[in-house]
Amino acid sequence: MNNRHDVNPASVLYFGPYAFHLRQRLILEGDRPLRMGGRALDILQVLVERAGRVVRKEELIARVWPTSVVEEINLRVHIAALRRALGEGEKGHRYIVNVPQCGYRFAAPVHGDSAGQVVFEGLQAPLHNLPARLTPVTGRDSLVGAMVRQLPLCRLMTVTGPAGVGKTTVALRAAELLLEHFGDGVWLVDLSVIDEPALLFDHLLQTLETDFDTLSRRHTLLVLDNCEHLLDACKALVERLLDAAPRLSILATSREALHASLETVQQLPPLAIPKSTALNSVAEVMGYSAVQLFVSRARARQQGFTLREQDLNAVRDICRRLDGLPLAIELAAAHIDALAMVGLQAQLDNCLQMLSHGRRTAVPRHQTLTAALDWSYQHLSKQEQRVLHRLSVFQTAFALDAALSVISCAQLPPSMLALMIERLAQKSWLVVVRGTGGLRYRMLNTTRRYARERLERSGESSDFEHRHARSLSRSRWPSDSQLTAQLVE
Repeated sequence: MNNRHDVNPASVLYFGPYAFHLRQRLILEGDRPLRMGGRALDILQVLVERAGRVVRKEELIARVWPTSVVEEINLRVHIAALRRALGEGEKGHRYIVNVPQCGYRFAAPVHGDSAGQVVFEGLQAPLHNLPARLTPVTGRDSLVGAMVRQLPLCRLMTVTGPAGVGKTTVALRAAELLLEHFGDGVWLVDLSVIDEPALLFDHLLQTLETDFDTLSRRHTLLVLDNCEHLLDACKALVERLLDAAPRLSILATSREALHASLETVQQLPPLAIPKSTALNSVAEVMGYSAVQLFVSRARARQQGFTLREQDLNAVRDICRRLDGLPLAIELAAAHIDALAMVGLQAQLDNCLQMLSHGRRTAVPRHQTLTAALDWSYQHLSKQEQRVLHRLSVFQTAFALDAALSVISCAQLPPSMLALMIERLAQKSWLVVVRGTGGLRYRMLNTTRRYARERLERSGESSDFEHRHARSLSRSRWPSDSQLTAQLVE
């Protein structure tokens, strides 16, 4: 079949001098078929069918190699072969555009039949550059639903929480559900790739492939991911954007709030963990989102995995010691085939080492829990880092007075130390616990292990362990004034 008119027009897409016969998996230039490998054809079909939109590299790999583990270099090799086969460069045409930090976009006009029906005219802006979601989002339906209802009204929402809690995942899921609402699309802007505040505005416009005047007229949702290291610059940027662009909405992720005008803060809690009294049946335990995520990832790793009655205490302990953090639970579940449930539970004392092998397709800071913590830790001040290290001697929630008495020193007097502790809480390194006994702080188990390793490297661990032990000893015995009061009574 060498003539384009011999094929049902509904199964043919036209671009430039080429006709792509989808059913026959054949590309003709006039009457001449192009020689092209099967993987290259698969890639081209995904790009052409979504012409004008950015297709993430991860999505292309998942669509073309659904059952294989493939490195990005394989994708680049086939993209290069496609470009050569289509004569890019030598014929002056440009069909496949690389969008930095995003993926690829088919940029040429595409027509759907010989009558000239336009599939993509080559001029419109892509509708989104969101990555393909390869796994379901567990335990966040209610929260995401509330965000979707609220975002178009509040215009600026910041999702906050500790490393590994799933801020990016939740923000992207909400953005997916809002695609139909925003007529000019939804755009993800990853801020982790820049460190200089002066580069922020240019990075935004380059990602969107637009200018400020055009952006100010768009009905668009921007997802600004990882704002915490550029907090002041992000605050200034979003306030400028929201003032100039009345139809623009912004969804940001950060370990702390931007403190911008119009901002709504959505704090993201860990996944729900069963209480010790809720271990009566598999069905009851499976009602908790942390366990649901663990089981779903374990099943993806080990075919036939089933949670049994004898596993209930172990799975609760695993989820509890991993603080209900989705990233930590996913990484732990990946070891189920090698360690089984009991072995996995036993290895949690070395949880940071155990959670050091992640998904190769994820961005570096999401591949391991240590990488996620490192990325935020390096943006703390030296004083904040020092305070974080020393607070790791507290294994349970502590009051501010207790922290001041244990870890203050000449370089960190109580007034400065109180400010540092408050800053660490704002940056989601400490959990604030409000109860009848007043305000207390707590460090997540995974965070405490991370900080403890750094305290030990500093050579200060023995000193502050002794100071903490003396503080505990004093708190167990009544003071002289308390004894006097008891005798008077």
